[in-house]
Amino acid sequence: MRLIDPMKNGGTQRVPPFSVRGVLRVVSWLAVGAGAAGIALDFVRLQNTLVIILVSGVPVLVLAGVIGFVGLSLLQRGREAAVAGVLALVGIGTQLPLFVASDVPDHGVRVIVMQANVLFDGADPNAFVRQVRDNHVEILTVDELTPGAAEAFGKAGLGELLPYRYLEPATFATGTGIYSRYPLSDLVSHDGYLMNQLSASIDVPRLGPVTVHALHPIQPLYGSADWVSELNRVRGILDRSNLRQPAIAGGDFNATFDHAQFRALLDRFEDATDQAGAGYLLTYPTDKWIAPAVGVDHILVSGGVATEVRTVDLPGSDHRALVATVTLTGT
Repeated sequence: MRLIDPMKNGGTQRVPPFSVRGVLRVVSWLAVGAGAAGIALDFVRLQNTLVIILVSGVPVLVLAGVIGFVGLSLLQRGREAAVAGVLALVGIGTQLPLFVASDVPDHGVRVIVMQANVLFDGADPNAFVRQVRDNHVEILTVDELTPGAAEAFGKAGLGELLPYRYLEPATFATGTGIYSRYPLSDLVSHDGYLMNQLSASIDVPRLGPVTVHALHPIQPLYGSADWVSELNRVRGILDRSNLRQPAIAGGDFNATFDHAQFRALLDRFEDATDQAGAGYLLTYPTDKWIAPAVGVDHILVSGGVATEVRTVDLPGSDHRALVATVTLTGT
């Protein structure tokens, strides 16, 4: 065998050229794979804590899939781009409901609802009450309500704005409350949960009784099986709502719209963010170096349509609050 020395006679060793297109193709396919994973995660109901946490990132994965499709299209990879395009469309379809508003009813009674997780004694009482006042809130559901926070909100003037209340304050994250501009009745505290889950009936002028739930199922880090169990039992609370009157449920559900277990709650109810086509309303966390990354606070509606939903700041809390304008039309 004859060996050829590439350096003889002034020769140079040839190295295969670096292919930018090849690298971009690989990166695009990795992005497409992320998008496919996002689609799969959007439908799974595995009782695995890591999977449950990953589901919160489905919107980012879907976006990656779209970017992968664009990359393959620019590289003129026809068949590959077609496959990626189909996956991108499916991924977009999982997110599209949040951006398409429901029809606005031509009749009904408008109420303004606020859902707030106040982080124990963390939320600034004056700023919190200012948000209630400035947004003309009529029905307020509160999570992580401590006795100290309830007292501080009262001193800041919350009772003057919302004089009727049903509160079960407690230490740390377990306390919950319902505040209302209108009289309350049929007060119920549901047993068997780590955090307090409350229900009441509110007599809304020109409409009549409206069922209101203040809910706070546990987060999956307490245990994925317990998280699934509490969400299932919260669905039971919602399903037992009085069928003859409208209902509103506000809470930190510790779940996003992409969790199949959360969407299972939407049998008789609809997510106000979905109804209003408000898109991604990210509420948590607000006390970290990153911006809010997930939307775990929700307002659910039965017998009505939310026409506007937005987030508002809660200084001192680790959540943003949700404020929804809801037109209740009856059941």
